[in-house]
Formats: sequence, C-alpha cells, structure tokens
Amino acid sequence: MFRVRNYSIRQKLTWMNMLVSGAALLLACTAFAAYELADFRQTMVNGLSIQAQIIGANSASALLFNDPESARNTLSGLKAAPNIVSASIYAPSGSGFATWSRDGDETVPPLSPLAAGQTQSSSFEANDLVLVSAIEFQGKRIGTVRIRSDLREVNDRLLRYAGIVAAVLLMSLFAAFVFSSIFQKATARPIVQLAETARIVSREKKYSIRAATTRNTDEIAVLIEAFNEMLGQIQERDTALQSARDELELRVVRRTAQLEVVNRELESFTYSVAHDLRAPLRHIQGFADALTEECSGQLDETARGFLARIIDSTRRMDQLINDLLGLAQVGRQEVRVRVTELKPLVEDVVRDLNLESRGRNIQWKIGELPVIECDPGLIKLVFQNLLSNAVKYSRPRNPAVIEVGQTTVEGEQIIYVRDNGTGFNMKYAHKLFGVFERLHRREDFEGTGVGLATVQRIVHKHGGRIWAEAAVDQGATFFLALPAAGQLKT
Repeated sequence: MFRVRNYSIRQKLTWMNMLVSGAALLLACTAFAAYELADFRQTMVNGLSIQAQIIGANSASALLFNDPESARNTLSGLKAAPNIVSASIYAPSGSGFATWSRDGDETVPPLSPLAAGQTQSSSFEANDLVLVSAIEFQGKRIGTVRIRSDLREVNDRLLRYAGIVAAVLLMSLFAAFVFSSIFQKATARPIVQLAETARIVSREKKYSIRAATTRNTDEIAVLIEAFNEMLGQIQERDTALQSARDELELRVVRRTAQLEVVNRELESFTYSVAHDLRAPLRHIQGFADALTEECSGQLDETARGFLARIIDSTRRMDQLINDLLGLAQVGRQEVRVRVTELKPLVEDVVRDLNLESRGRNIQWKIGELPVIECDPGLIKLVFQNLLSNAVKYSRPRNPAVIEVGQTTVEGEQIIYVRDNGTGFNMKYAHKLFGVFERLHRREDFEGTGVGLATVQRIVHKHGGRIWAEAAVDQGATFFLALPAAGQLKT
C-alpha cells in the first residue's frame, strides 16, 4: 500500500517536487492542447464554410436552370480535399439535387433544415464534421449545400500533442528529480542528520554528542541550534544527577555498613546479656526449689504462695532468655539453602505438637505444599512458632481446627497457616511482629512476645514476606511468601 508517511524526508521532498512539477506541467499542457483543439476545430469549420460558399456560388446557375449534372461536376471538384468524405446539394424544398461521395455512394443523405434566419450550421458527429450552408442568389435562398468531413487530421494532431506532452512531462520530471537531488543537500541532509543524532541520543543516552551544524540561516539551522542547546542542558542535568546519585549511593553504603556494625553489636549485646542472666537466674531458681523441698513445712501459706510465684517467674524468665538467645542466634546465623519439600517438614512439626497437646481435640488439615529453596532448620523453626501459636490460641475451641496450605494471589505462590482460635483486632496488627509485643493478656495465654519477631527475621533472611489477617473470636491466618525453587536470591 502506498504510504507516504513511512518515507524518509528525502524521498518525500523528491516526490513532492516531482508531483508538483508534473501536475503543473500536465495542467498547462492539457489547457494548451484543449485550446489548440478548439481552435483547430473552428479552423476546420471556417475552411468548410469557405468551400461551401464556393460550391454555392458555382452551383447557383445549375440550380436556376435545373442542371443536376453541372452541379455534380462542381461537387466532384472536392475530391482534391482529402478530408472531405461527401457533399450534397438540395433544392429549396429540401429534396436531393446532386450528390458526390468519395466512396462512390450516390445516396443523398437526409438534410437537417436550417432554423429560421440561419444561413449556416455545423456539428461534430462521432468521427465526422458536418456543415450545412444556404445557397443564395440575389438575396433569395435557391438551395442548400451539405459537406461532411472526417476528423483524421484532428485525431492526428491530438496524437502529436499527446506525444509532445508525454515527452515534455518525462523530461520535466527527470529535470525535477535532478534538481531535487541537488537541493536536498541544503534541505534534507541537515534534517536527516538531526534525526540520526536524535536516534542515537535516545538509544544510547549519549548526551555529549551534538548534531552537525549548517551554514544556512533558515529554520532548519535554528532547529539544530535549539536541539544542541537542549542536549547541553540535559547533559548538565545528567552530570549533576549522576554526581548526586553517586554521593547518595556512597552515603547508603556507609550508612548500611554502620547499621550492620550496630546490628552485630546489638545482637552480641543481646546474646551476652541473655547468656549472662542465666547464671544468677539459675541460682535464684535453685534456691527457690531448695526452699520448696526442704523448708516448705516450716512456711505458712502466704510464704509458700510467694515462693511459688518466684519459681513461676524464674521459669518464665528462663523461657524469655532462651527466646532472646534464639532470636540473636537467628540474626547471626548464615542461611544454608537447599531444595526442601515443605510438607514432610510441617508434618514433623505437627507430630511434635501432638505429643505436647495430648488430650485436646485438634483437627489438622495439611494440604499440598510447594518445594522451595531454604534453610530447612530455620524454616522448620518458622512453622514451629506459627503452629504452636495456632495450638495455643485455639485452646478455647473444641474442636480446634488448624489448616496449612497454599494458594495463588496475583500469580504469586502463598503459604498460609489458619486456625479458628481467638484471633485479634487488626487495629493492632502493626505490633504483631515486634519484640516483646503481645496482643493478649499474659493471664490468658502464656508467651514471651519474641516468637513472631523470630519468624519475621527468618522469613526476611530468605527474601520473603509475612503478614496476618484476623478478627476477634474468628481465628487468624498467617501468610508466607517464600521464593520457589530456583528463585532465591542469596
């Protein structure tokens, strides 16, 4: 399909020059040929009119004395005109008086009468010109002459005109093409070079290059100058942005290094504090146990209550220290990944929890789980925390229903742990993974508030995400987005 918009500007200029030149020449030649044709036709009519007048003058006596033979002799003199096909003389009544035909046909053609007051008429019929003229003598019409001429001369002249027009048009188009190619150097070439420069800048983002300037002072020169100025401004801004980006990256690297140092120091401090707290805590726990065993009978009921509270507090403190040590160990531990099937890992955790929760009516629903790349020990710790929480917070339910499965959300594979326990208010969901944060009273559910923080840290170390959805007394669901096998970035 002819699509001019897909052509280059050089081709468009060439086609424009050739089409404009060709159209102008074609219109001029057509107008000239039409004028010449009309003029030539009128010349033919005038020529036949003169011949009709001559024949009328020479045939007047033949008509007056009724001498058809003399009239035929007069008509036969037209054989010297090669374009005349036939001629006829008619009496005043319109009947045929004499006729002559180049092919020897003596049939007198019918006469188209002249209108009142008209002495001559002409008409072009198919390939012939027919002229009818009155023959008058002393102001009185005594007959009519009809002459028919072919149009071979007109057709020959039209063919010559067509040949001349075609030759002139071709020569003009060739000349337009040549001159267009010459003038393109001053018009199209700068635009083409500008377009190529723009293409390079867009593709390679090289703002240091410039479009070639021209010695012209036209709009193209102004466009090139403005384009180069724009590139200069973009280059300055790009340089400034790159400098700012490099400085920002350097700051981020430094700040990241500082944060890593602070995190390591904080983890070491947490580990040291938790580890150092164990010794005095064991002393307290040991002496409290000794008092219970050896001096319980010597103490009254109030003292024994105080002693029981001391023992319970030391046990909770010991659990808190263990959780803090575990959290610190997770932060310091390197992730050793390997391809792991999650379903057997979850089933091992469920077996352990069943031993700890004997006597409870718990319905476990373990669906199909994916194969992922992970540290099996750390991910097992994730499910231990999540499933033990599900067991703990579904304690008021009979039966307790705990479900582990997978789903797909917007093309991403998601693992979920759902229970029908007490749930929580989503208004406090932002506190869920904080250290020492609890959404339930300690009197209702035991715990240190460190487990979910440990879970989140492990998930983040694997490049994943964790979040929860819940409602009060309607259970809770924890969602895990972990990289599938082959997707983990280390």
